[in-house]
Amino acid sequence: MTPQIEAFLEMMAVERDASPHTLSAYGRDLADAEAATGGLMAADMEALEAWYAGLGRRGLSPATQSRRRSAVRQFYRFALAEGWRADDPSRRLDAPRRGRSLPRVLSREEIEGLLAAADALEGRARLRLAALMELSYASGLRVSELLALRVEAVRRDPAWLIVRGKGGKERLAPLNDAARAATAAWLAARDAARKPGAPDSPWLFPSTSRSGHLTPRRFAQLLDQAASAAGIDPSRVSPHVLRHAFATHLLEGGADLRVVQTLLGHADIGTTQIYTHLTQDGLAETVRSKHPLGRDD
Repeated sequence: MTPQIEAFLEMMAVERDASPHTLSAYGRDLADAEAATGGLMAADMEALEAWYAGLGRRGLSPATQSRRRSAVRQFYRFALAEGWRADDPSRRLDAPRRGRSLPRVLSREEIEGLLAAADALEGRARLRLAALMELSYASGLRVSELLALRVEAVRRDPAWLIVRGKGGKERLAPLNDAARAATAAWLAARDAARKPGAPDSPWLFPSTSRSGHLTPRRFAQLLDQAASAAGIDPSRVSPHVLRHAFATHLLEGGADLRVVQTLLGHADIGTTQIYTHLTQDGLAETVRSKHPLGRDD
């Protein structure tokens, strides 16, 4: 590592309070550029562009390419400020284009497996997890919206919930019969567990957390346990994946994209359209596996 790179990393640590992880990553990024260009202090635009173009060919992800570009550009801004160089040869390095990744989604059978795993639990834990999962899958609520539900919102067994989402915008979220039954069962157990004379929590899923209700982290842990019991890789399951399943399964069933956009609370239909890629992939696989001319045999 050259003295200039060491000075840059020291500045990042002292003046910008960069974490050890960030410093280590930037050190590796700059060392890679240093080796590929023959030295950052002497490199010209062409050498840097050749190094940068090679990152993709080496199989580095867009995120890693973007970080390496950022490290080099910040290094040269520092070099200019220190008077080590009179130019910035990194100024023409364009950020890599990042394709939008497809959300993880579970099949209907996997959702049923998770629900069965929840049903195998005992006592109030079974009723709470069943209510959480049924509500999430039936309505497409964001995890923050689900866990912040107030108990008054479900006291009268509504078929729809009024949800205040991002930007304070309100929307209606549907509840099917399974979600309503699971919620009613949990509500009865929740009320029965409250000590006589004790004040009632305003939250549908109360806890001892600072917020007073169940946290996303705890919900995720419960889902991990259910996934393991159902024979599903826990890395494929999260509270947000239930929302993805809600949207994808609606579209697979023929729901209109605009309707799904409204139910999810998306301001931009482009955000909702990503789910059409998932359903199209499923349709294409059906044609390949079921059509007489699509099979290999």
